[in-house]
Amino acid sequence: MWGDKRYHTLNYELRKIFGQKVMKLSLDGGFTCPNRDGTIGDKGCIFCGEEGSGEFAGCRYLSIKEQIEEQKELLSKKWNTDKYIAYFQNFTNTYSSYDDLREKYYAAISEEGVVSLAIATRPDCLSDEVMDLLTEINEKTFLWVELGLQTIHESSAKFIRRGYPLEIYNKAVEKLKERNIKVVTHLIFGLPDESKEDILESVKYVGNTNTWGVKFHLLYIQKETDLYRYYIKKPFPIFTREEYISLVVDGLELLPVEMVVHRLTGDGKKELLYKPRWSLDKLRVLSGIDREMKIRSSYQGLKFQSI
Repeated sequence: MWGDKRYHTLNYELRKIFGQKVMKLSLDGGFTCPNRDGTIGDKGCIFCGEEGSGEFAGCRYLSIKEQIEEQKELLSKKWNTDKYIAYFQNFTNTYSSYDDLREKYYAAISEEGVVSLAIATRPDCLSDEVMDLLTEINEKTFLWVELGLQTIHESSAKFIRRGYPLEIYNKAVEKLKERNIKVVTHLIFGLPDESKEDILESVKYVGNTNTWGVKFHLLYIQKETDLYRYYIKKPFPIFTREEYISLVVDGLELLPVEMVVHRLTGDGKKELLYKPRWSLDKLRVLSGIDREMKIRSSYQGLKFQSI
């Protein structure tokens, strides 16, 4: 249905729009997070390391232009393309002054070959001023905004120190949709005390937001994070590869066919990863998902129900 896949991949969608492979350049805008600077909290989310979620992003001490040039050079060995997504990945990428955000966003989209801008942020960091800037950018390039929801369950949200209630996410989604800005939601599979049914409830919820895309993340434990320290004291069950693959396929079946799937697993650095080590073999996980879908005669949207 989507090239050689049974789910609606980002690669398929971007090739349809731009006619070729588009490569993502992960950038660090030098931002912080209200969950780190004392506004909401000072420790960040429980799974977040000192580098935030951008272990593979560019160096924050370089300019946006220098990071893009460096990332292009690094990734050109893997992909042969001249079209790029500038992805502000690390920490909260709408959490700064208007002038600072505007300067960095425009620096990114003005670079040669950059055809798209992706911005990862928190739903509680979208002021009217920021929304106006995003609306302006949306008229100039192919923009999407990524929101770190992780779960719809409040007990889990408190455990991970997310720092905002579900209603804030709902309001952010509506604000972005009103301005025709594409939304991608992040979900984590494997949070302590969440059952398979709990996880799939979050998937169903996001599937019914009528937003553009979704990312499934495996909960992996990174050394020297608060989650790592918690796990050492109080171990909790971690998915096996087979369990995770099966659950991902269950989740894909619950999504609408038009929702673009941006990610299906975690992506931690080898030297920082504690558990599960099987997640390092990303290709094996993805091929396992393909195989499981084929065995089941499954596809994205098979069990989607509007609620």
